[in-house]
Amino acid sequence: MAVSMLRSIWSYRGFISGSVKREFQSRYRNSLLGAAWTVLNPLAMIVVYTVIFSQVMRTRLPGIDNGFAYSIYLCAGILTWGLFSEIVSRAQNVFLEHANLIKKISFPRICLPIIVVMNAGVNFAIIFSLFVIFLLMSGTFPGLSFIAIFPVLAIQIMFAIGLGIIVGVLNVFFRDVGQFFAVLLQFWFWFTPIVYPASILPSEVRPYLNWNPMMPLVSAYQDILVHGKWPQWDTMLIPAALAVLLCIVGMRLFRKRVGEIVDEL
Repeated sequence: MAVSMLRSIWSYRGFISGSVKREFQSRYRNSLLGAAWTVLNPLAMIVVYTVIFSQVMRTRLPGIDNGFAYSIYLCAGILTWGLFSEIVSRAQNVFLEHANLIKKISFPRICLPIIVVMNAGVNFAIIFSLFVIFLLMSGTFPGLSFIAIFPVLAIQIMFAIGLGIIVGVLNVFFRDVGQFFAVLLQFWFWFTPIVYPASILPSEVRPYLNWNPMMPLVSAYQDILVHGKWPQWDTMLIPAALAVLLCIVGMRLFRKRVGEIVDEL
């Protein structure tokens, strides 16, 4: 089953790449600056974080004597959370948004979540590349430990798309699922140490963060980019296992309900 699905995806690779290209172009079609906004928006965010938190507010992280540390800490968390949030949020509505396409054209429906991941990946690659340039120019590039970002990123993408497919399929049959998950995602963001270090929380609250599967992933990015050290790989075991489990459950749910999705739409 998995092999036949991969073959069908490969057969429709032109449809996938064309959809990604069209969505990227349509986002800036009527804009004077066009795709330049893809660079200008994240660049403005990085500059604001650096100027406000590093220079104006003089915010520092405990134990780190670096004026850029907190802005890097923020960017490391917010950029990677943005990738997770975009994949899950888009995946939860992908079947509803493409209802007309699903009804009129015969193609492997699994192409739609793949298009979501690729679109989010393109946006993230552009934004993160600018962030890396900032690290190089500011002399804060972490060095060899930077390569650890790639396995952490792979786990995060698997976790996001597995969860997104599950929520997306359920959202077709129960529309409240999407509304509930959008609210949950906001609480989830603030329950993850992104804009604050976990060390500032009361000691009785910190153990509850261990129930958050995004915390080890975000902490790994912060360890790499802020502290320039390798992540604690043992903390990646639970997110990795959960990512694999969500992908398996998501694909089984999708294969079981894909025929009913068309009728429900």
